[in-house]
Amino acid sequence: MKKTFYVGLDVHKASISVTVAEDGRDGPIRFIGAIPNTPNDIEKLTKQLSKDGGRLEFCYEAGCCGYIIYRQLTDLGHGCMVVAPSKIPTMAGDKIKTDRRDSQRLAILHRSGDLTRVWVPDEVHEAMRDLVRARMDAVVHLTRARQQLLAFLLRHGRTYQQGLKHWTKKHYLWLASQTFDQPAHQIVFQDYVEAVAAGQERRDRLVERIVALTSGWSLAPLVEALRGLRGIDLISAVTFVAATGDLTRFENPRQLMAYLGLVPSEHSSGARIHRSGITKTGNLEARRMLVEASWSYRYPARVATGKVAIIMELPKVVRDIAWKAQTRLCDRYRKLTAKNKKPTVVVTAIARELSGFIWAIGQEVKPVMP
Repeated sequence: MKKTFYVGLDVHKASISVTVAEDGRDGPIRFIGAIPNTPNDIEKLTKQLSKDGGRLEFCYEAGCCGYIIYRQLTDLGHGCMVVAPSKIPTMAGDKIKTDRRDSQRLAILHRSGDLTRVWVPDEVHEAMRDLVRARMDAVVHLTRARQQLLAFLLRHGRTYQQGLKHWTKKHYLWLASQTFDQPAHQIVFQDYVEAVAAGQERRDRLVERIVALTSGWSLAPLVEALRGLRGIDLISAVTFVAATGDLTRFENPRQLMAYLGLVPSEHSSGARIHRSGITKTGNLEARRMLVEASWSYRYPARVATGKVAIIMELPKVVRDIAWKAQTRLCDRYRKLTAKNKKPTVVVTAIARELSGFIWAIGQEVKPVMP
């Protein structure tokens, strides 16, 4: 029977520190050293380690270097685990951190089975995730450009009419009417206005790309099914699915709730039980999307005019789940509000339950395999 060698990789932009732990509880541990972080050097490493004739099981922390190393190692026929950094066991008394120690700890924990694997998306899913992130970046830049423009106008005593919304047609007409005596001020004002216009064009262009590419995505049926839920449109559904992936990998809704960071944190010991706010782990945008959608459940249950055409195209089982979610969550919102709970607490509780209904839809709608 072949030996198994557990290889811990501490990955950085330019280098990778490598440690090998041999199979067995007391197997020897060897620090190989640091190699350049290039595909050729990684392939050379696998050939060097394969000379002993054993099976190689690699692991490294999820981070800014993505899944390129994972795909290369699996294509070469070796095992590889991408590890959740926040769930790596640490010793309270260990105050020394080096690349060598990090790679050694990964190898030892991988050998003992104490590491938590993260889900690795395929290349198409990762591309959709990057596209969604690009749109979120565009939204952030647009928001900043708008704030800078409004701040400039406020410094010069230019405020829009009280009670009227910004960034409407009337507001843009008001902006177009603004002039300044100083040429420098006029230049600054025009630059801010053009930055807002460029930000809007970039955001809208990315939205068009997302809409166009979603139809060819394997998870497009799940995206369409989630649109049947109140408060969720195409972009929010794509954002959620791109962050979470195939929902069938979660065995029960509680796992999805914990993955999204919507479960209460707890610090209990003995007879003392203390629970506080939600853990806020997992993907921030997916959780934020659920919270924003939850605000719509403060109104009575009904099917909006714009949702009718979408819902009629969905399978009956999905329609039933969507309506059950709406009736329960609208009632739940009113009951929690009647108990004088804070609105943010109520909405967070609604978002947690909404994720359970999303999980139920994910069990009924399977991805389209290419």
